[in-house]
Amino acid sequence: MRDFLNVTRALSDPNRVRTLMFLQGGELCLCQIIKMLGLAPSTVSKHMTVLYNARLVESRKEGRWVFYRLSEARNPVIRGAIAWARGALAKDKQTLADARAIKAVRKTNKEKLCASYGRS
Repeated sequence: MRDFLNVTRALSDPNRVRTLMFLQGGELCLCQIIKMLGLAPSTVSKHMTVLYNARLVESRKEGRWVFYRLSEARNPVIRGAIAWARGALAKDKQTLADARAIKAVRKTNKEKLCASYGRS
């Protein structure tokens, strides 16, 4: 039950759900997620901690950078939640707009982007 409750809490915020959708295309640096959400770095970090604690995302650190990707957990609750979100939001207007915007963010020079958030 703990996994279920952690997942439902994590999915109760639109910014966290949007972030899961961003990560469908692969790993992103925290700065790229900050750019997409347009929120303060500390706020985005808190959102990522909630997603990480729910085991919906995994992270790795490379120097001062932190990268996130969708979880590869074998837990059926985690896998089911990710699949459910993907399916339910596949045609959502915000998700489709974000999918277009994330392409540009992925092309942006990470060093410059992260420097603007004090992370380079």
